[in-house]
Amino acid sequence: MPLSCLRLRLAVPPLLLFLSAGALAQPDAGAKARDAALVDRVTWGATPSELARIRQMGAERYLRAQLHPSAQDALPAEVQQRIDALSISRVSDEAARATQLGMRQKAEKLPPDQKLKAMREARQFSIRRASEVSDRALWRALYSANQLQDQMAWFWMNHFNVDLGKGDAGVFLSQYEDRAIRPHALGKFRDLLSATMRAPAMLIYLDNTRNAAGRINENYARELMELHTLGVDGGYSQADVQELARILTGLGVGQQTEPPKVRPEWRAKVVQEGLFLFNPARHDFGEKQFLGHRIAGTGMPEVDEAARILASNPATARHISRKLAVYFTGDSPPAALVEKMSKTFLATDGDIAATLGTLFDSPEFSASLQKGVFKDPVHYVYSSLRLAYDGMPPIRNPKPGIGMLKQLGQPLNQRLTPDGYPMSQSDWAGSGQMTARFEVASVIAGAPQRFYKEDGDSGPVELPRLPGLLKANAGNGLFAGLSPATREAIEQAKSTRNANIYLLASPEFMRR
Repeated sequence: MPLSCLRLRLAVPPLLLFLSAGALAQPDAGAKARDAALVDRVTWGATPSELARIRQMGAERYLRAQLHPSAQDALPAEVQQRIDALSISRVSDEAARATQLGMRQKAEKLPPDQKLKAMREARQFSIRRASEVSDRALWRALYSANQLQDQMAWFWMNHFNVDLGKGDAGVFLSQYEDRAIRPHALGKFRDLLSATMRAPAMLIYLDNTRNAAGRINENYARELMELHTLGVDGGYSQADVQELARILTGLGVGQQTEPPKVRPEWRAKVVQEGLFLFNPARHDFGEKQFLGHRIAGTGMPEVDEAARILASNPATARHISRKLAVYFTGDSPPAALVEKMSKTFLATDGDIAATLGTLFDSPEFSASLQKGVFKDPVHYVYSSLRLAYDGMPPIRNPKPGIGMLKQLGQPLNQRLTPDGYPMSQSDWAGSGQMTARFEVASVIAGAPQRFYKEDGDSGPVELPRLPGLLKANAGNGLFAGLSPATREAIEQAKSTRNANIYLLASPEFMRR
């Protein structure tokens, strides 16, 4: 029975399984392969542990649990302890920003040569915090039980892209992910959009901190429509860009906890939430005409109204649905699939989980499970680590994995342009990329010590040996589609290490 028999919307009768009750009790090879393909798509990479979970729960319950995850993600205790020990967990972004500003104030009083060094240190303070966000992201990707939510958190971080190197955006990256993106990754798109519009990292990155009445900066307004919502062919005009830029005047970042000094009649219009600041003294209170809507000059309510207009626009529904379809089914998704998803998006007020439910319930998605989707570097590195180290102690040092993403051209939160990293196969399937992936596979399969040795470790860390991954996954459906040539190369490998490298570097493993 095809995957399209799954009904993932709460309003319908009990879900139908694409596997029969007998197949659930004793799955046949085809059912196991379908389960494995499904898990490989909705997670950061299938593992024996995750495949055991879907067999225990059944495909219907498994997908429901991924679409509607528990509020608390249960990470392994050792992983959670390491995340808790990071400075981004112990020191809030607000406190970190105050520290950085203090560093710069002290630097201003130093002689020129010392001042330059001190200013560089203040800059590095931002970069160090951002690097911890990357460490945390890798740990979560490898060990989160809420795999779909974690994938979607990365998807939206890429969609609402911020480059950590722009200004001081890196200082605010931790709260950007954990306050603006992750809580809404499977929720309502309007809530997600509104959260990013209040995010200091976004306002710095797209220059809205420079956008004020009489000194309009259109950068954020343009990208907000072209990339974040309507799409490049979304039917807006240059006049709409200008009007949205006027609406966004006054959105910025506070430099202190005290509210700004403004005229008495504007005091009630100040909005300050952590480091986000709406300063009415910088806002254009004139009337606007935006996408056919008249918007009175009221201050922050204008921003909320603009978010509502954008999030409920049919062009936004199509743009977001198509981008989700590309991510989960591959290049050039059928127009009929995008249309079905768009209808769900509009009917559910932009419910992301419901829109994904329509996607997962479609015959187009079922067909894509058979052909696979080419992995971008993030999927390749995460899936390789998850498979190779499943059953091993949690990795202690995420830095080698983060370095691999840089080596493959997709370092986290470092895409310079606001469009985010591309998802097309042609962007990641070149010969140089394949050579680099073989090198990555060689390290993951042949040098696991790198992921377990920390600063101060002089000798080797005691670890169990990696099993032969093909043999360890025999019969669970994950590698049912290996070509005879790939299988022969692995079986003829002179060592378990080489066999694992060949598997991780195989053409089949490049697809999810």
